[in-house]
Amino acid sequence: MNPAPVRLNGPRFLAEPAELYRELRREHGAVASVLLDGDIPAWLVLGYRELHQVTGDPVLFSRDSGLWNQWDRVPDDWPLLPLIGRGQPSILYTVGERHRERAAMVSDALEAVDAFELRTLAERFADELIDAVCAKGATDLVADYAALLPVRVLATLYGFADEQGPGLVAALNDMVDGHEGAITGQLHVAAAMARLVADRAARPADDVVSRMLAWGHAGGHAVSPFTHEEITQDLMVMMAAGHQPTADWIGNSLRLMLTDERFAASLFGGRRSVAEAMNEVLWEDTPTQNVAGRWAARDTRLGGRGVRAGDLLLLGLQAANHDPQVRTHSSALTGGNSAHFSFGHGEHRCPFPAQEIAEVIARTAIEVVLDRLPDIDLTVPATALTRRPSPWLRGLTSLPVHFTPAPPLGGTRA
Repeated sequence: MNPAPVRLNGPRFLAEPAELYRELRREHGAVASVLLDGDIPAWLVLGYRELHQVTGDPVLFSRDSGLWNQWDRVPDDWPLLPLIGRGQPSILYTVGERHRERAAMVSDALEAVDAFELRTLAERFADELIDAVCAKGATDLVADYAALLPVRVLATLYGFADEQGPGLVAALNDMVDGHEGAITGQLHVAAAMARLVADRAARPADDVVSRMLAWGHAGGHAVSPFTHEEITQDLMVMMAAGHQPTADWIGNSLRLMLTDERFAASLFGGRRSVAEAMNEVLWEDTPTQNVAGRWAARDTRLGGRGVRAGDLLLLGLQAANHDPQVRTHSSALTGGNSAHFSFGHGEHRCPFPAQEIAEVIARTAIEVVLDRLPDIDLTVPATALTRRPSPWLRGLTSLPVHFTPAPPLGGTRA
């Protein structure tokens, strides 16, 4: 007899899911039956090898959401629609050659970002955020820092004005958490992106949006031109994937360095341990826990389970990273091992230029904190830190710290 399905939005998914993943692996094996909001069934892929199989076979396990056999049960106000998508013309749900073209457009537009400019931009915004709190002697490094920084950098790279950043942050957070405000947040981001695309189509500039428009325009690289709606959708995906996971990468890494003695050197000027802590987080506490998803193109078997054509498979990235078949010594530091699933795998993995941009933003953010607030420490016990209630993205609700007050730089960094 197969075990009963588990509710993905249950309290254990939202609190400390690591033990739950272990239990699911013991009871269900490498593929677990789960229920989404509204009791919509899906499969959660827990095994490292099985996840590699699903993400490496785009024909059998398609990104085409139109294949889903549950659409007739999904209401128009279903809160997970922004995460799964119905009829969205974005890169996430495009397959075959058209997807490869779109991936090339995105990668080329991001690859053209100057590395020195990116670092300088991230450092400037990070300094501005620290300037706002450094004289107080205390701050919340999530609400006042990590949750604000990535979107400010990305918005500038894309072509947004600085004052649009706060609204985009709030809307993106609602959109990716998959709760009541998800659809409203999605509409806000979509409207802002559409206005930016229309403006750059009329007045090109040296930014990501203008490069994507030039690449995808008739006479450019694309075999057939991309519409403004397609480019707008892709920009929404890039902004959502680039902001919140990066913010959580910053917060989760700072938490690790503040609570784990293995990384104490980071708090006293050690830069090598910053990179080690960031990599450890990608294995042990990755911001993107679960991803929706893939759809079976035909009846098949996976991890001993019978998967029907049109079934939805959720990618359990964190569970796969903890698979005992690949992490035989889970307490040992991972060092430079980057064989985790935190950036995905296969045709639909995070583009390498996007991964590099996220890493520069996150590492710069952490190093600025350590430079500017050298005696930083938690103001609450580590056990009191809580996580945002989402089975999809894992990040802290707050990271309260105190430190010796210091004057702001005021733009004087050398």
